[in-house]
Amino acid sequence: MIERILIKDFLSFRSAELNFKEGLSVFTGVSGAGKSVLMSAIMAVFGLKESEARLIEADVEHEFNMDEFGIENESVNTFKFIRDKSARYFVNSQAISKKNLAQIAKEHIKYLSAKEINEFENERFLNLLDALQAKKDAKFGEFLEGFRAKFKEFDEISRALKTIMDEEKKIEELKEFAKFEIDKIESVSPKKGEFDELMETKKRLSKKDKINEAWARAERVFEVEHSVMEALNISDLDTSFFGEAMNELRLARESLNMEELDDIDVEAVLDRIEAVNSLVRRYGSEEEALETLAKRKSELARYENISFEKDELERKFKAANSEINALAKTLSQTRAANLKELESLINSYLKELYMSGVTLNLNEKNLDATGCDEVVLNLNETNLKNLSSGELNRLRLAFIASESKITQSGEGVIILDEIDANLSGKEAMSIANVLLNLAKFYQIFAISHQPQLSSKAHSHFLVEKHGETSNVRELEKDERVTELARMISGEKITDEAINFAKELLR
Repeated sequence: MIERILIKDFLSFRSAELNFKEGLSVFTGVSGAGKSVLMSAIMAVFGLKESEARLIEADVEHEFNMDEFGIENESVNTFKFIRDKSARYFVNSQAISKKNLAQIAKEHIKYLSAKEINEFENERFLNLLDALQAKKDAKFGEFLEGFRAKFKEFDEISRALKTIMDEEKKIEELKEFAKFEIDKIESVSPKKGEFDELMETKKRLSKKDKINEAWARAERVFEVEHSVMEALNISDLDTSFFGEAMNELRLARESLNMEELDDIDVEAVLDRIEAVNSLVRRYGSEEEALETLAKRKSELARYENISFEKDELERKFKAANSEINALAKTLSQTRAANLKELESLINSYLKELYMSGVTLNLNEKNLDATGCDEVVLNLNETNLKNLSSGELNRLRLAFIASESKITQSGEGVIILDEIDANLSGKEAMSIANVLLNLAKFYQIFAISHQPQLSSKAHSHFLVEKHGETSNVRELEKDERVTELARMISGEKITDEAINFAKELLR
């Protein structure tokens, strides 16, 4: 639920902070006071509407699904909208895009003014039919789990069979490609790290002649070694440093081991470098080439045995297909048996909302994880997309109410914008009763111009405008009487209106 909302500098609102309770909250006030502006602010902080506010902040108690966005839930999650040069959104002090914010919020916020029909998704209808059956049959839940497990198994077999049949069509091409790569890699037979070793040998070979020539000149130093030692001795100078230097020089010369290069075939080295390098360029490294070799050998073996695999999968598919279709048929029968009950329940709410009833039909569709059933809703041959906003929202309200009654559950916030507009007092009271039932499960915010709905609210907020500035505050009981009387009789409040308002609040 939304616990608190704070608004700064949004159109006629300079500053407004409200604390909310569970249940039904209504917002009333004269036309132009700022009720819709207030609702827009609530929607905007969740990324569901645009806003020119400087700051909007909301505290929400709900465990949102935010893991994929790297945001952790807190006991109370804080949503914040800030506008400086541009609009920025935050959840628990972490920045988030408007698109992702809206995705997070939509699981908790239902705005019944927007023309959306996601309440009427087929899966939600099927879930309600299944819930009705579960109430009658304690073992139906196990049946559903069994169906889903069997469908998962069937789906995996179907996918595997399709893959193998697709492969079969191009099996010769795949076999040729596997053989080509096997032959290419085996013809070189690379070893791990071989390319680097070859390049080092090439480097040494390229410098071999220059090194030998240089040492031929340098070796003259050994010819005068004895003379240098004699000179040092005669001069009574230390000879150890020179002896050590000459020994190190000899060791360095011997370490070159240039003789081993004499037996190396330079052309063979260059050819080997080219062969190994071609594999490195294609596969990334000698190791990856060897991994590809093993993979292609495995694939080739599989291609050779694909007929056997296909036969086995076809046998499994036939058995699984027969079993899942039998389960789907049973599932369809249980849903068909509960269809009229669901239809009657929705229509009972529609009647309270002064709307024509709907008919529900169960059609067959392609089998999936939900079965092979499609629930089709008809409203006097009228397409849902052609309904007025008011009609569509009342239909959505009837569906949500039916869903809550069947499941005895519901969670989130429902925002209603003048759902009782242009209705009679009797119709408005009927809507109020539906909302009160829903308020057992949902937190509801509603703009109202009718005293009937307003009188049933658990919290009543008055939006007022003084000059160019709007304010909002929660009314006490006596203040509610006055506001309801104004809604009944207009600005000139009569005693009759006062008395009627008191009756409504009893």
